[in-house]
Amino acid sequence: MKEKKLIIPLALFGFVFNLAFFSSAASPKKEKETKTEEKIIIPKEVKSVLQNGLVQRQGRQDIPLSIVKHLYLPARENVHSIFIFKMKNSDMAFVPQAEVPLLEKKEKKKTGEEKEMKETTPAKLQSHLNVFLQFYLLKNKKPVEVFKEVYIPVNFQAESTSFDPEKEEMYSIGYPLPSGDYLLAMATTSLDLKKIGTLYYEFSLPDIRSFKEKLDTTPIFFVKKITRMASPEMTCAVHKDFFTYSALQIEPNLKNVFSPGKNLDIFFFIYGTQPKDDGKYDIGVNYEVLKEEETVIRFESISYPFPLVSQPLPMKQTVIVKSEEEGEKKEKRNLSPGLYTLSIKIKDNISGKSLTRDIDFEVKQLEN
Repeated sequence: MKEKKLIIPLALFGFVFNLAFFSSAASPKKEKETKTEEKIIIPKEVKSVLQNGLVQRQGRQDIPLSIVKHLYLPARENVHSIFIFKMKNSDMAFVPQAEVPLLEKKEKKKTGEEKEMKETTPAKLQSHLNVFLQFYLLKNKKPVEVFKEVYIPVNFQAESTSFDPEKEEMYSIGYPLPSGDYLLAMATTSLDLKKIGTLYYEFSLPDIRSFKEKLDTTPIFFVKKITRMASPEMTCAVHKDFFTYSALQIEPNLKNVFSPGKNLDIFFFIYGTQPKDDGKYDIGVNYEVLKEEETVIRFESISYPFPLVSQPLPMKQTVIVKSEEEGEKKEKRNLSPGLYTLSIKIKDNISGKSLTRDIDFEVKQLEN
């Protein structure tokens, strides 16, 4: 069943597209041009641990961590690579801060004596760690040289009243790199470097200029929330629950699970499209929601003037309801709980090239 065509403000596409290709924060100069100017700041004891586990990709588990998702998006001549990883609260060395005075008052006793009373806010918990990154260039699956080294100081706070030491939280790091094959060697350490956790992760970043004969996309993911920041992020940082893409703060839905009635909000870039003479694109996308082999929602084709897509899709199914009093009528209903597939059919109307991508999701009643 066809659903009403969705209208998305053109300004949003233009803004996001320009961020991807013209923002200096998301797309710094090529690393090779500035590599010799960068200081190597990874301590030798951390480098030694990373080197010892490099061949076997064997991580040290003083501070366990693991990458759960790797995303990437275009950034001028580079590719903005996003690593989403998880750590348990108990491994992050949270300690209480000093109590902060909230209110001072005097309590008058029956005897007439006044006693000074102080109320304080519940103590917050603080975590200070170091994160070190080494990006190795790969050749035939083997690391041949360190292309870039990065140091990131980490400082997170937590509420002591709701702190769960057994909970695993999601964190992100984003960094722009030229296209190519890489191995990330990552270390998380205590401030005194006595506790060190490491991991190794292979990944590849495509060259946007290589897509001449076909279309392709960046990894397609669902979004919980997008916020436009006042300015692009200029430094590499560790973020909790979201990642940044130039001046956008994006909270992804990593589990692809939605409450009934919630929109699917997808985000991706299309490689291989061709612009018209005026620099704009003519890209048509058809979205369908499938339950096994049956189409339960079919949207009218949406046209995009840019290859960067940020698209909300309402999950309302049109059904025919029959009654003796009113006969047949159409009603909008939420998708019932279950497993579904979002099918995305992309066509570049200028070159004629096409592509289909599918992404699975689940509708489930979530706890508040």
